[in-house]
Amino acid sequence: MAKSKEVFFCQNCGASSPKWQGQCAGCGEWNTLLAEVSRANPRKPSGSIQASRADLSSSLAAEAMLEQPRLTTGSTELDRVLGGGLVLGSVTLIGGDPGIGKSTLMLQAAAALNGSGPVLYATGEESLKQVALRARRLGLEAATARLIAETCVEDIVGAASGLAARVVIVDSIQTMHSERIESAPGAVSQLRECTAELVRFAKMSGTAVLLVGHVTKEGQIAGPRVLEHMVDTVLYFESDTGSRYRVLRSVKNRFGAANEIGVFAMVEQGLREVTNPSAIFLSRHAEPVSGSVITVMREGTRSLLIEVQVLADVSLGANPRRVAVGIDGNRLTMLLAVAHRHAGLQLQAQDVFANVVGGVRLAETAGDLAIVMAARSSLRDTPVPNSLIAFGELGLAGEIRPVPFGEERLREAAKHGFKLAVVPEANVPKRPPEGMSVRGVTRLNQALDAIST
Repeated sequence: MAKSKEVFFCQNCGASSPKWQGQCAGCGEWNTLLAEVSRANPRKPSGSIQASRADLSSSLAAEAMLEQPRLTTGSTELDRVLGGGLVLGSVTLIGGDPGIGKSTLMLQAAAALNGSGPVLYATGEESLKQVALRARRLGLEAATARLIAETCVEDIVGAASGLAARVVIVDSIQTMHSERIESAPGAVSQLRECTAELVRFAKMSGTAVLLVGHVTKEGQIAGPRVLEHMVDTVLYFESDTGSRYRVLRSVKNRFGAANEIGVFAMVEQGLREVTNPSAIFLSRHAEPVSGSVITVMREGTRSLLIEVQVLADVSLGANPRRVAVGIDGNRLTMLLAVAHRHAGLQLQAQDVFANVVGGVRLAETAGDLAIVMAARSSLRDTPVPNSLIAFGELGLAGEIRPVPFGEERLREAAKHGFKLAVVPEANVPKRPPEGMSVRGVTRLNQALDAIST
């Protein structure tokens, strides 16, 4: 008989402790340890594993060298984020805020994947009637052909094996439980065991598994971070409050590029892909306005044109404010200091507000030059031409450093009709895009002079 003992697990990070304590030693959070029953299974002797199972035959090695087959999900944007499609035998974890569209996306994917083989949709949060009503509203009745309402992971694996399913969708992993664990659904041990069971099933059977996960108030997938290490791909849904646009971002992908994004629009018929996302992030003004500069951001394999806005106003308090939305606040403070030292911008007594239009977060340094240009434009109330784009990293010595994928950024800007680009000297191509003039700069003052002439 397997012995059982009581172990306390942290509901935030998954760390274990033999006794209860107020603060978790792993993550430092308070009152997160809950008692769970852990069973110690007897260890199998090391000689029980046959040598033939440990040897990799030449045929398997040759098969592993081939490119993994992929299933088309019916959405170009979702396929892009997955790296070209859904890989058989992979496990994908999708997280996002409640109501952002995770279940809708999975239902649409299930309907499209039905043509590639049996698809099993296991729902643990909704009844069969609720899912059927949503499918009818979206016009996806075919997606409910193999739908079960089940929360036991062993029963789901058994149903998928009997159906010989090529794709299994579990909505959501926090509602699942394993009969081998006595804890309640959603506990750390249950999440870990259920995910491990589904991962083992996917690898042994070659079935692609899609897991829907809840997120915490900080925006992270609920449960221990070990879940993200167990799966092959981790995707996050992002959206601004009140916006109908959704951004699906890949933060981990063993079969494609990380940090790839797909853009969707939530409409009455479900999620519709946005093929030209630069158009929704740009607000082309009828006339040039001060404090607005267009830059080119790189997300995965895609170049996106975004608008950076900066407002500099006289401060009425003793300490001027520095507010950044979509931009790192510490980097904004550093860029303003460099602009004061090397370009003479007097912003000490100014409140500075910086924003990236469209709810996008500018995480790379390629937007440094555009931020400083927008700050200068707002301070002097001199608009920047609508036909200009700028990108480049700004160093503490006032130098403009090159950024990756310069030519791809310029081609994307030229496609949208921009005529002038101010970029680092090392990013100037030998043959600029047709209809575009590219000015290379090495210092901040050269870049600011380029937009004054």
